[in-house]
Amino acid sequence: MTDEPERRGALLRLLRTHLRPYRGSIAIVVLLQLAQTFASLLLPALNADIINNGVLEGDTDRIFSTSAVMLAVTLVQVVTAAAAIYFSARTAMAVGRDVRAAVFERVQTFSVRELGEFGAPSLITRTTNDVQQVQMITMLALASMVTAPIMGVGGVIMALGQDVPLSALLIVVVPTLAVAMRLILRGMGPLAGFVQQRIDRVNRMLREQITGIRVVRAFVREDHERERFADANGELMGVALGVGKLMALMLPVILLVMELSNAAVMWFGGLRVDAGAMQIGALFAFLHYLMQILMSTLMATFMILQLPRARVSAGRVEKVLTTTTSVVVAENPVTELPRPGYVDVRGAGFRYPGAEQPVLHDVDLIARPGQTTAVVGSTGSGKTTLLNLLPRLFDATGGEVRVGGVDVRELAPATLSSEIGFIPQKPYLFSGTIASNLRYGNPNASDEDLWRALEIAQARDFVEALPERLDAPIGQGGSNVSGGQRQRLAIARALVAKPDIYLFDDSFSALDNSTDAALRAALAKELGGATVIIVAQRISTIREADRIVVLEAGRVVGTGTHAELMTTNDTYREIVLSQHTVEMA
Repeated sequence: MTDEPERRGALLRLLRTHLRPYRGSIAIVVLLQLAQTFASLLLPALNADIINNGVLEGDTDRIFSTSAVMLAVTLVQVVTAAAAIYFSARTAMAVGRDVRAAVFERVQTFSVRELGEFGAPSLITRTTNDVQQVQMITMLALASMVTAPIMGVGGVIMALGQDVPLSALLIVVVPTLAVAMRLILRGMGPLAGFVQQRIDRVNRMLREQITGIRVVRAFVREDHERERFADANGELMGVALGVGKLMALMLPVILLVMELSNAAVMWFGGLRVDAGAMQIGALFAFLHYLMQILMSTLMATFMILQLPRARVSAGRVEKVLTTTTSVVVAENPVTELPRPGYVDVRGAGFRYPGAEQPVLHDVDLIARPGQTTAVVGSTGSGKTTLLNLLPRLFDATGGEVRVGGVDVRELAPATLSSEIGFIPQKPYLFSGTIASNLRYGNPNASDEDLWRALEIAQARDFVEALPERLDAPIGQGGSNVSGGQRQRLAIARALVAKPDIYLFDDSFSALDNSTDAALRAALAKELGGATVIIVAQRISTIREADRIVVLEAGRVVGTGTHAELMTTNDTYREIVLSQHTVEMA
């Protein structure tokens, strides 16, 4: 966990950066709070004047004239207080919006490596709950940054103006309250970090259980998952309860100090009034100023109360904002491809951070327009990792990957994206409609283009059967369509973009044999001039490929056609025999 100075620095840096565009609004808040505070400090003095020079002297005119001034001052106080709260809230909400947008934009630049390091649940918590904590402390700071110190200092000055000897009580009261609050806040610091960690864990488990609900029910593990969630939820409750106990202790301590202070002022003040050393109006004014001093201390305390958690949250948010992606865009990226459709992987290697062994070792892969290249291998051989290097989901840690005749590190992201149509192993559909998902790669595609892509992907029949057709709703992740339908829609989405290179990462696994065969035939006819690279488990899917690359433990152990590999490569032959397709030889 980040230590205290770093957490404090993170919060200051975050606020300094994101409050800068709102300096005008902050200036307005400061002016409004100054007016509100001065009005608040003026009211007890006017009240004392009414008592001393109006009530005690029987001067009715003085009472009415001073009361009119008090009403005017009160009106100013109310208006300026409301306006200050409005501008404070507006500025704080804008800062929260900007920080959320900054986190979102930064996450969009992350490669698979950075996403894996943080984890989706933690990133969600940082974008929502952590930003909310920063937003709250911003609101509290804007609401009390002027009012609390001016009211506290001004209250002391005004109290001294009423009676200097009685003001000696402030030397005892204010430090006592400050020390008590300090002791309580010291205990809250460590707990704030634990709260955010427990929230992360609850989010992670909830996400796992919702996403994997079918597996949970299939294995009848509801009770087990319920117990796991109850443990995580209980830990969060325990830490939050610890924070709550400390917070609950604050109010009694504050009230105790305030009531004891009132009693002391009334006792010693009454003695001074009785001795004729102090006017009764001054005693009432002193009581008001004492309450204002304590209230300013209370306002500052409530802001400080949020600081430990806000500092932790700011550190977590800053960690995201300062994390740079391992996929760095070149200073002068290439936007024109000299050899569209060409793929050349030379001696590529890849090692995950902290891993003992690399996933890929000196892998070579060549693919050309008009050809279909297949990549096969056992589970864990590195097939998906190899394919992920081409769209630069992460960079190779060795060798080079060239697309269109240019190293992918030198290509502009938009150019690389337009060159490659990638259908991942687990296709993801976004909430919206079928049309909005298909146009994800080409926003300007016509309905005719969409229907053509659906026809090639063998998805036209089931889309036409839907009442809304292209406007049929799609749930988050494609939850309201079957696995096979989801794969075909993902393939159609790539076809709409019309790239030069198509990457199919086991994209036919959820299809039955007849649909698989029809889809491959349609793709062969439609993508005759394109570069096609297929990762597949079923040999029947890649049997007719122009070139088959066999991976084993991250190394290329064979390259050739199906017939060549059946006679020369033991690894490939074992894969074929394991699928009971000897007749395919």
